[in-house]
Amino acid sequence: MEAKRLDPVIHERMRLAIISALAVSDKLSFNELRGLLETSDGNISIHTRRLEEAGYIQVLKSFSGRMPKTEYAITPEGKKSLVGYLETMQQIIRSQNKN
Repeated sequence: MEAKRLDPVIHERMRLAIISALAVSDKLSFNELRGLLETSDGNISIHTRRLEEAGYIQVLKSFSGRMPKTEYAITPEGKKSLVGYLETMQQIIRSQNKN
């Protein structure tokens, strides 16, 4: 039953990787995320947009000289959701160990 409580926004593999990376960093740039996760521009764009829509990450746009720069940071709601997700995963693991 615990599996039904897993947040579907975070549960997707790439979004879980993004929010986990942001949980241990103040912020990461688009290029840093792409390199860290070894994925495409499109993948990063789609999944960060979904996390932003859920209120789990904040998108910070600026310029470095004349070049646009996009950075991402986890929000308090994102941290809360990630912690809840991890606690649910631990409950699932503990319940399996009892069997």
